[in-house]
Amino acid sequence: MTSVNPEQIASMPAKAVRELCQSVDIDDYPALAQVLSQDSRAAVKKQGQSLERQYEKRCAAVRKTAQMKAVEEGFYGEGFQRIGGSDEVGRGPLAGPVVCAAVILPRDSAILHVDDSKKLSAKMREALDVQIRAEALSVAIGLRTPEQIDALNILEATKSAMSEAVSQLDPQPDLMLIDALTIETQAEVRGIVHGDATCYSIAAASIVAKVYRDKLMHAYHEQYPEYGFDRNVGYGTAEHIAAIKKYGLTPIHRRSFVKNFL
Repeated sequence: MTSVNPEQIASMPAKAVRELCQSVDIDDYPALAQVLSQDSRAAVKKQGQSLERQYEKRCAAVRKTAQMKAVEEGFYGEGFQRIGGSDEVGRGPLAGPVVCAAVILPRDSAILHVDDSKKLSAKMREALDVQIRAEALSVAIGLRTPEQIDALNILEATKSAMSEAVSQLDPQPDLMLIDALTIETQAEVRGIVHGDATCYSIAAASIVAKVYRDKLMHAYHEQYPEYGFDRNVGYGTAEHIAAIKKYGLTPIHRRSFVKNFL
């Protein structure tokens, strides 16, 4: 940003100040905010305060990302070269598959706002999914259908789906980080408690899995609109349970999960 002084700001209409604020890089926000704070106009001071808030939010996001990457950095320090993370979505719903994603991100990846998918809005998850896939060395999906869940039980189905996802990664990781599951894989596996909220690669996998599964459930909504899958994505909401009682089960319902409602 070309430096501006209080006199220059004072000579600019408030609209021009707003346009200036929209044009500068976020790294220049603090310097510009300091200049705006010296202006006599309340609207201009407010612009400066807004820049300060936005900059602090960005700094907080940078700190959060660094904290989440600290888990991987510790393992890189042990000599691992390719570290992947895996997480599942959809263990609890009454309908639809359980989906697992596995992701390997480069060591220097630092996508802001990567976090437990449950903490993020759908819009944010979708934007992050695009970024994660663009940066990843490899992304893979494994899923188990409702029929497979009924046959195996949800725990075994989840483990099987996660093993499948990890096996499809190319290149293969030499270390996989997962959240409290034991899976079969050639890579070394380390469990990270609450990993989707504390570990960068596991959180990234949780986002990829959530976006993938939500898209599937929205597609199923087109086939079975009575059940509200576009809203409940298969979970046992009052609306969903009422629809089961009224219309019966679809082919994507988990029979072992709905015995109490029939």
